[in-house]
Amino acid sequence: MQLDPEGHKTNPVLIRRGILWLLLLAPLFYATYGLANWLASQHSAVPEIIFDWEKQIPFWGWTIIPYWSLNLFYAVAVLVNTSRQSQNRLIGRYLTAQCIAFVCFIAFPLTITWEKPVTTGLSGWLFTMLGNFDQPFNQAPSLHIALAIIIWDHLRGRLPVFWRTIWHGWYLLIALSVLTTWQHHFIDVPAGALLGLFALWLFPREGDAPWQNYRFTRDPKSRKFMRIYGAAGLALLALTFTGGHPAILLLLWPALALLMLSFGYSGGGAKIFQKRPDGSVSLASLWLFLP
Repeated sequence: MQLDPEGHKTNPVLIRRGILWLLLLAPLFYATYGLANWLASQHSAVPEIIFDWEKQIPFWGWTIIPYWSLNLFYAVAVLVNTSRQSQNRLIGRYLTAQCIAFVCFIAFPLTITWEKPVTTGLSGWLFTMLGNFDQPFNQAPSLHIALAIIIWDHLRGRLPVFWRTIWHGWYLLIALSVLTTWQHHFIDVPAGALLGLFALWLFPREGDAPWQNYRFTRDPKSRKFMRIYGAAGLALLALTFTGGHPAILLLLWPALALLMLSFGYSGGGAKIFQKRPDGSVSLASLWLFLP
């Protein structure tokens, strides 16, 4: 098996190790996902967050194919690795996204009430398979979007230039499919993207993770900035629970950026920016700190 454009072959030991991880991850995913669905179904009423313009989103039955393809890539990403660290960090990203999403699904259950049109053929069969374990809950953050970002980033550097272009296009289809299959509302998409990027930041592709060798600072000035950024982040986070317009949930982005800065001043240090020797920063750092 060889996907790395530089010619590095996947270690057979890592493939066997990846299979063992999948034997753990798959049951864990379906157990937690199913439990969150069941708990949400026990509520007498589950809220739905929707913008008026979303009613114009078309239903494209064929996009269930790219939607389902993420399951295949989920497994492939675990098996195609050239180092133990790469595989470990991917597993860390998977578990981070899954655990945070699981907590959100339980603490703040949401639903989608749209009734899907009847589909036939391959698309119809895939929708039936999806309906066998899925329910209209587990909305925000979209775990599908979070995992798509994690897997896209993990494999994009291992593909030749030609296939990489196709890879980007296919993942745009996967991102679009969560809306055109009427599986999610719009607000779930940026929330899922934020979760995916956070998982990438927490377990970066290269260099130290931001939590490694953490020591709480004794510097009074650093502690002052820690408290300022932390208080601002918590204030924005609190605003997201006030209700009102659905767009208020977008405050989660700057809230997370401020809390990450607070973490940096508390002892995480400058490595939270994940700056490379050439001066560039990681994709996750670029987007998460953008606000």
